[in-house]
Amino acid sequence: MRAVRLLLLVLGVAAAAYGGWLLLPQFGTALPWLLGGPVLHDVLVAPLVGLVGLGLGRLVTDRFRLAWIGAGLLASATLLLLAVPLLWRPLSAPPNPGLPDRDYPLGLAAGLAVVWAVVVIVLVVATLVGRRGTNRS
Repeated sequence: MRAVRLLLLVLGVAAAAYGGWLLLPQFGTALPWLLGGPVLHDVLVAPLVGLVGLGLGRLVTDRFRLAWIGAGLLASATLLLLAVPLLWRPLSAPPNPGLPDRDYPLGLAAGLAVVWAVVVIVLVVATLVGRRGTNRS
């Protein structure tokens, strides 16, 4: 039984390696981007996110506020990640009518403004409700 599993493992690894070898010419200049993304994430983005999280944890002691600020940061990072391809490189394909004529930097700024306006409104309302509750007692 163990020999069969080992044989299947070797065959699976060999098939994956052969498929990767056949796929390699298809990447062309995209291979550095494909490999560079995870390396950039592990070297730069993940430690930066960890440091920001540690700093926020020390600065903001209220868990409710910390959760909303963290949610705003997560939404902002998601918007930025989605906007990078549209902001960074020129279009590589013929334009699709109705899509490339948008002002992407303005759209990103508006999206970030809405996210942080919601966070600020929630935190202000929570502060006012908290103060009102302490004044009654």
